[in-house]
Amino acid sequence: MDATSVGALLLCRAEPAAVRPPAALLREPLVLAPAGDGWSVLVPAGTPWQTGAEPVDRVLTGWATALAVGANWPALALWWDADRAGYTLAAGFRRTVGYVWLADGTPAGMDEAMSTFATRLGLDPVLDVQDLEPLTRPDADADARARLRGLVAVLSRTGLALPADLAPGASAERLRAAAESAPGAEPVEGHAVRHAAVGVEWAGVAPDPSDEPAPYHEPAPQHGLAAHHDPAAFRTPAARLLSVVQLAVGLPLVVRGIRRRSAGWTAAGAILLAHGIAGLACDRLRTLRPGGR
Repeated sequence: MDATSVGALLLCRAEPAAVRPPAALLREPLVLAPAGDGWSVLVPAGTPWQTGAEPVDRVLTGWATALAVGANWPALALWWDADRAGYTLAAGFRRTVGYVWLADGTPAGMDEAMSTFATRLGLDPVLDVQDLEPLTRPDADADARARLRGLVAVLSRTGLALPADLAPGASAERLRAAAESAPGAEPVEGHAVRHAAVGVEWAGVAPDPSDEPAPYHEPAPQHGLAAHHDPAAFRTPAARLLSVVQLAVGLPLVVRGIRRRSAGWTAAGAILLAHGIAGLACDRLRTLRPGGR
């Protein structure tokens, strides 16, 4: 791996149309592109970690959390710098799971993280897990970049197909250029935040009370607010409770992010606040309409 390269990719197990609204809420310049069957990739057009205020892995963890917490699909952050490389998987309100390799490929994570990773993405518990296990063992011929390529190779069985030249380990500048030239690519500038918040699908965002790993299932389209605009979806007690929880969790995250000058956690808190405010506002507006509850 080039010792000077620092970069990241955000992989979302959803089509670009579903990823665009929550990605806009990050308020960061990104390039969104299709990445195979049922996958999208977000490439940061900016590099907030270059200032040295916060490492790339922490920024990407916050972004992945912000993307996944308001959606019914998982977000996977791949990141690397001169010393390490790794991934962070975020899915709803569950704790994130991740793994790290040193630059020479030395594993520096917990083996259990790989099995949890496979379960939450719905990978084959036998074949795919067998191919993930070598990534947690010493290998003198595999550096951190090769480890990430191996991870992507396993995910390709689920339909992931990164656009040409979007290779883990490349510099942020090369990744951005490759993403901009990818078929179907589009910029995400973080505009129209209010409309994006209202358009985010609410199906599948309820907290998992057990927090136990569970396989990923493709969401049923008929449950999505963006597809059906079902007014009743905002008037259920569960939806109101979720909005209150999002406000209660989002505010401390914003405060924490501002204090630490953390772009990732500030974005995670902001997206939760936007979801909570939008949910309560829509609930209130519909109760004032004739026939509302």
